[in-house]
Amino acid sequence: MNLISSLLRKNTSPARVAGFILSNFIGLAIIVGGLQFYQDARSLWTADDSFVSTDYLVVNKKVTSANTWGQNDSGFTPEEIADIKAQPWTRGVGAFTSTDYRVWASVAQGGRGMSTMMFFESIPDGFVDGAGADWRFAPGDRVVPIIISKDYLTLYNFGFAGSAGLPQMSESILGGIPLSLVLTSDDGVRQKRMDARVVGFSNRLNTILVPQTFMDWSNGELGTGRGTKRPSRLIIDVSSPGDVAIRDYLDSHSLEVAGDKSGSAASFLLKVVIGIVLAIGVLITVLSFFILLLSMSLLMEKNRDKLHSLLMLGCPAREVAAPYIRIVVWASLAAYLLAVACGELLRMCYIKPLEGLGAATGGWWLGPVAGFILTVAVMVFNIISVSRRVREAWR
Repeated sequence: MNLISSLLRKNTSPARVAGFILSNFIGLAIIVGGLQFYQDARSLWTADDSFVSTDYLVVNKKVTSANTWGQNDSGFTPEEIADIKAQPWTRGVGAFTSTDYRVWASVAQGGRGMSTMMFFESIPDGFVDGAGADWRFAPGDRVVPIIISKDYLTLYNFGFAGSAGLPQMSESILGGIPLSLVLTSDDGVRQKRMDARVVGFSNRLNTILVPQTFMDWSNGELGTGRGTKRPSRLIIDVSSPGDVAIRDYLDSHSLEVAGDKSGSAASFLLKVVIGIVLAIGVLITVLSFFILLLSMSLLMEKNRDKLHSLLMLGCPAREVAAPYIRIVVWASLAAYLLAVACGELLRMCYIKPLEGLGAATGGWWLGPVAGFILTVAVMVFNIISVSRRVREAWR
């Protein structure tokens, strides 16, 4: 075996193998570093919201003087909703439903209490992610789960509580305090008393959200029928929130997006830049694959007579191909390990600045795993090529 290996590797060009390792290392390092940076940095532009995906946009029509004085309905018509659903960047559309009755809520803590009129809205449950088993309601239940905007809690703690002499509340404290609800029809004849419990807080929904099943049931019990009016807000599941095509469509139809839109635009730009970087890395890796393929082909062509003689003498084809396969495997693994080491050094340089900006950096696995998959693909294709060349030398 050692004799065969020494004989066949006699004409090996170290420069060609080194060229493959260098080029493959550069390509893999770009891929590993680019993917890892994207995984670590993307949290800077995506809201930490476990209930509403960052791919959802909440849109409404712009308020004009005609809307203000009741001369025009600001709701969405079925035709307008169908047009939004037909856009290539739309994956789904849901309508906000509001209460068709009056809501009075009260809460007591530490011997003090407060009460206020409020409102509820709902969206299809498919748009509420990660609410868990608490996010459910069935007719006959006495407790209504609600999700409120974190902005409301901030306004209470730093605006209302201090001026009214009330204690501040954390999310966990408010989630453990029962709320008393009085639901009354507009004519004051029908009334229901229920309890509510805060099961979550949202960064992206500026509303008080209840399950769709509760909204349908309560509007049916206490509503006047006005709940069937056109929805004034829509939640849209889009393929890429920062896409320029979405912005152009919304501008041309006088629609606006609720919340801060800069994060979506920055996230979209980050994806585009990382996509370009990864494309360059893949291109370099593919070119390095052809460098190694060409090197093995030239080496085996020079040794064609030796390969033929060894095969004619009865040497197994796998033993004849083994020296070239070892070159492929070790060269590919060397390039991969160097790329992973380079990616780790790069991550050590940027991880602290990113964490200083508030990024929730993830585990270091995406880049190395993608690089390993690409390395295995390069090895497999080259091994197949070597085996095919050995079979050709038999002829």
